[in-house]
Amino acid sequence: MSATRYRRFLKLCEEWPKQGTSKSRDLGSFLRQRVAAAFREGENTQFPRVKDTSFTGVTLEEYTLQTLLCVQQMDEQKKGLWKSLMERFSKAPEDVPEKAPEK
Repeated sequence: MSATRYRRFLKLCEEWPKQGTSKSRDLGSFLRQRVAAAFREGENTQFPRVKDTSFTGVTLEEYTLQTLLCVQQMDEQKKGLWKSLMERFSKAPEDVPEKAPEK
């Protein structure tokens, strides 16, 4: 990820023209200095993550749990009629709640 970003910044620095008039107001020079400071190790630079969340504010653990629950629900929905009936009728009688006596 950072290697691609580094190459893009290098390409930007190469294509940005240098202004010979004033070094203090030269945007190209400023960009080159910032890229050099940000990528001290070149393509091997690792950017630390400030937060453990994404733009939604949800952590990786919460995403994983939600995804697992969604997959389980999808598996339940994908069961065929035959499997659903077999599971329902294969339960032991003590597992099935008793119906109220009819009057």
